[in-house]
Amino acid sequence: MRVRGRRECRDCGHQWSYYETGAVDCPACGSLRSVGVDDRTQHTDTPTSLDLSPHRRAVDAGDLADAADDLKRDLRRYRTKRGFIRGGDLLPLDATYLAATELLHVVDVLVRAGDRTDDEELYLLSLLRGADVGDRPDVDTVPRSMRAARGLALAEAVDEYRREVLAWLDDNPDPGARQVLGTVSERVKRTRALGGDVPLEESEALLVATQDVSRALRDDDETALATATDRLSRLR
Repeated sequence: MRVRGRRECRDCGHQWSYYETGAVDCPACGSLRSVGVDDRTQHTDTPTSLDLSPHRRAVDAGDLADAADDLKRDLRRYRTKRGFIRGGDLLPLDATYLAATELLHVVDVLVRAGDRTDDEELYLLSLLRGADVGDRPDVDTVPRSMRAARGLALAEAVDEYRREVLAWLDDNPDPGARQVLGTVSERVKRTRALGGDVPLEESEALLVATQDVSRALRDDDETALATATDRLSRLR
């Protein structure tokens, strides 16, 4: 969407950045009477943070099934508020968003399954411990039973990011990047058609290729775009 990022309070005259606060009420006097004073700019990101410490305590004190609803609610709320365009600037596809998406999928799978193996338990706890600071378990620590959940999570995150990059490209045309993102879309469709059950290396390569495209656009790095193209071409 397009918003006016610089706002001015009609009551006290204070100005502030909507991009930084995500609020239209005046931070100086609390008035809801404000007006935008600049041009409308693409903006999808709402300032927010993810704190999983209450959920870590809940899981430590009881069973995952008892804590799952609140945990999933907060993960969904975080993801809903997050976007990747801030005041016209393209943001990276960051590790916290990725870890939160992965944790949401993993919790769904393990709650439905009921019983968990030791490896699944360790994987879950590793995600829960580190997702809010952007820590994701290494590929070689992901249990075979969790491969599909991770594959679907990465495909979902990549697709959300791809859509926003395409919107950003409407104002910042780059035919090469748009073409590569078309290939990304096809790989996402394939992953979803297979229920996420693709080799973990393939899921990670799709993610990294998408991040290459992002870097190419944000840093005007043609080499990164060529790297993304090559990376995708080597996927089966």
